[in-house]
Amino acid sequence: MKDDSEHRSEDRPSSDAPDGTQDRDGDERSSNQSQMLFDESPGRFLASRGEGKFEGASGMLFEQAMAQTRMAICLTDPNQHDNPIVFANRAFRELTGYDEDEILGRNCRFLQGRRTDREQVQAMRRAIESEEVTIVELLNYRKDGSAFWNALHLGPIYNDAGDLIYFFGSQWDVTDVKSARAGEQHARVLARELSHRMKNMFAVISGIVTVSGRMHKIEGEAAEINSRIQALGRAYETTLDDAASGSIELGPAIRAILEPYRMAGMAISIDGNGARVPFGSVSVIGLVLHEFAANAEQHGAWSTEGGSVTVDWGIIENGEKARLEWRESGGPRIDEATIEPGVGTAIMDRIVRSAAGKIDRVWNPDGLKAVVEVTI
Repeated sequence: MKDDSEHRSEDRPSSDAPDGTQDRDGDERSSNQSQMLFDESPGRFLASRGEGKFEGASGMLFEQAMAQTRMAICLTDPNQHDNPIVFANRAFRELTGYDEDEILGRNCRFLQGRRTDREQVQAMRRAIESEEVTIVELLNYRKDGSAFWNALHLGPIYNDAGDLIYFFGSQWDVTDVKSARAGEQHARVLARELSHRMKNMFAVISGIVTVSGRMHKIEGEAAEINSRIQALGRAYETTLDDAASGSIELGPAIRAILEPYRMAGMAISIDGNGARVPFGSVSVIGLVLHEFAANAEQHGAWSTEGGSVTVDWGIIENGEKARLEWRESGGPRIDEATIEPGVGTAIMDRIVRSAAGKIDRVWNPDGLKAVVEVTI
């Protein structure tokens, strides 16, 4: 596996996105490198090595393991010029598309190409020179020119006398894993950018509301509107990293909306599970929770010492609806006959109806119990 600065493959295709390729029998190459029913190459290798390498039980173990494993494996001989490959099992041949006689006697660099990361190659070279175990990820190329990401695990093999006799290399096609990582990284970058833009958007809207309220001398109303804008901002900011999947975990959004009240010393218990809802449901649930919390602080359980709130949620009706339960206790005694719906109630009712949902409210003597159902 020794690598020098000079290498072949400059004429290989430049694409990093591996395409489906055909094996020598015309069938699609198996992505899991399986179907290694039996491999005669370990026996040929043992026969060619002579004495002092793998003998007796160790030779039998090597032959059986190499013949049956699905992992692509090769051995190189550092005692020969240019550290050539002296053994490559069937999985290695299936992975790379080369026949055995096209592999043996060559340095592993023949699998490299123009887009192979030279830093990873240098890391591999340093490990070989210092006889250390290492793992690198290399962009390699098959015989047909298609690229694949190779997770290469290499290390030295010594004989009983402590002499270095081989380097062991196992290869695994991690192209799908690499693509998934790239997709996740792109989603995180996009989420950060969206978060930044949404913060700016909410700040602009809040500024407009504040200025308008001051000009029309309705600062109190403007402050109420801004509190709702800020609640939505907290909910969306918390869920953006998860939004790329098309749904978000409801718990973090609920906790973000209620965090200012908890920090202010309000007694709150959050009992929900890891339910997921569509990203668009955040605005409905966020505004409803904000209105409940604001009312509890001004008129309900949090307006008196010892009052507390419990929030619970889950998915019902075979995943078609999200259910949110708000329960207050220890608050002032409530006379339902004196309750007059305010702006907050009107806002909640309107947005819940728009989401094909409903709100059921029960005013118990020591606090409100409300159940919200939203179609998802």
